[in-house]
Amino acid sequence: MELGCGNCAPSKSQVPLFPRHVAPLKYPAGVSSRRWGRQSAGSPTPGKDSFPMIFENRRTLSASTVPRAAASSSSSSASASSSSVSLEVSPGSTVVREFYDRINRRDVASVGPLISDDCVYEDLIFSSPFVGRKAILDFFKKFMESVSSDLQFVIDDISSDDSSAIGVTWHLEWQGRTFPFSKGCSFYRLEVVDGKRQIVYGRDLVEPAIKPGEMALVLIRAVTSILQQFPQLADRF
Repeated sequence: MELGCGNCAPSKSQVPLFPRHVAPLKYPAGVSSRRWGRQSAGSPTPGKDSFPMIFENRRTLSASTVPRAAASSSSSSASASSSSVSLEVSPGSTVVREFYDRINRRDVASVGPLISDDCVYEDLIFSSPFVGRKAILDFFKKFMESVSSDLQFVIDDISSDDSSAIGVTWHLEWQGRTFPFSKGCSFYRLEVVDGKRQIVYGRDLVEPAIKPGEMALVLIRAVTSILQQFPQLADRF
């Protein structure tokens, strides 16, 4: 940056240009702007000692800017950390365990928040699924009213690797004793809805009281043979 020329003094309109973040040049007491604005032949090149205020401003800028950047970075990290904590949701296995626990307590109202508004629930002993939270809760209410509170679901095993898909094997116990023909397995699909992980689909398959054994294979073979002869019948299932 040129502050003046070697043969002439700067005019009043010539003002040194500085970056916005550096304060204007201040001259030491007793020294005229003319002396600072020109350089005579043979004089040394201005350095750190010739422009103390410029270097002073550089030190001030360095000392004040870096901590602010660090503070800004720290603030951003804290904000991101806070955001990630606020978005945390329960694992799928925890939601499903809580689902069974609330049914065992016969607290149908507390089951509602665990399932989505448009949840679909299939109990394969019924001909059609229950669709929507209201229909599902109405079914659970009838179940709770018709079955003794001594009859409890007991989870035998539950998956936990994938929070969006949970498999469960369970059985029923009456006053701590295994209830006959009560083994079952269930599958649940879960999604995060409005910041909460909820059940959006469920299917229950319960142990049949009548066990046909190998007769089931005979029935499957017979039905398959009929479908091969009349494939259009498959559209009715």
